[in-house]
Amino acid sequence: MGKIIFYEDKNFLGRSYECGNDCTDLHSYFSRCNSIRVESGCFMIYERPNFMGHQYFMRRGEYPDYQRWMGFSSCIRSCRMIPLYRGSYRLRIYEKPDFSGHVMEFMDDCPCVSDRFHHRHVYSSNVMNGFWIFYEYPNYRGRQYFLRPGEYRRYRDWCATCAIVGSFRRVNEF
Repeated sequence: MGKIIFYEDKNFLGRSYECGNDCTDLHSYFSRCNSIRVESGCFMIYERPNFMGHQYFMRRGEYPDYQRWMGFSSCIRSCRMIPLYRGSYRLRIYEKPDFSGHVMEFMDDCPCVSDRFHHRHVYSSNVMNGFWIFYEYPNYRGRQYFLRPGEYRRYRDWCATCAIVGSFRRVNEF
């Protein structure tokens, strides 16, 4: 089980809302979010309802203002709890849409995709085991995209606006 607490004001002040599962629309609980405390588990938070818009990975810890989670604004409208996963991790990335072109399989984090994959673009992906986060830039920076097990035939399937993946990592609680 996970537990995340959203606060309207910085430094954990103002009206708050506690959540322990997926929530498609947080707007009725608070109008803005300027600080977050994750007491247990891992979550993805989203700037728009229904798990859309900019995404941010939140692990156990305190985030006294939205810049601490690399947010662009105080607007958080949905959240998704990431289930605890203890199995092996497996991910395939492809150079072209529909699982074509050069392919490479990974079982661990990758701080720089272009160093290992020799391509800067990832047009499709198959998450066979575990939960992963793609980052726009190397060293786990930039926009984030949460991927659950499944097939992603085009980069838009993981809600990206372009096929650039700079790095990725496995989601775990540590």
